[in-house]
Amino acid sequence: MAAAMLEAEKEEKRVERENTLNERVPPLQLSGLSVQDLQALCKDMHRKIDAVDEERYDVAAKVAKHDTEIQHLSQKIFELKGKMKRPVLKRVRISAEAMLGALLGSRQKESFDFKANLKTVKKEEEKKEEVTDWRKNVEAMSGMEGRKKLFDAAQ
Repeated sequence: MAAAMLEAEKEEKRVERENTLNERVPPLQLSGLSVQDLQALCKDMHRKIDAVDEERYDVAAKVAKHDTEIQHLSQKIFELKGKMKRPVLKRVRISAEAMLGALLGSRQKESFDFKANLKTVKKEEEKKEEVTDWRKNVEAMSGMEGRKKLFDAAQ
């Protein structure tokens, strides 16, 4: 049934087109015309073609303008409704080298050292105790003298 309707619609368009062409362009009577009359007819047809072409261009420009206006207005309506959805983005793991290669293309041939320009921080040196012979330390602390030193150091 739909195929029959399509066929009928195509036939209607064809008939309508033929009627419109017959109204706008009368059939040509070329027999019995002189060369000057044929040239005049050709010039007249060229003028008509130019007028129709200008009209077609103007209509196409208006249609394009209205299409962009409709698109902008529909975008504004969509934004005013506030139902904009964020697309779900996939996490991509990429190294710095690969990212630079993708951004700069084949121009990038040398690798950058990102740590080269970082500020260096000096660590405080830990106070190192002088290493002495432990036997001397044990001898100094032995007996009452060593206990007296510990007692005096605690006070």
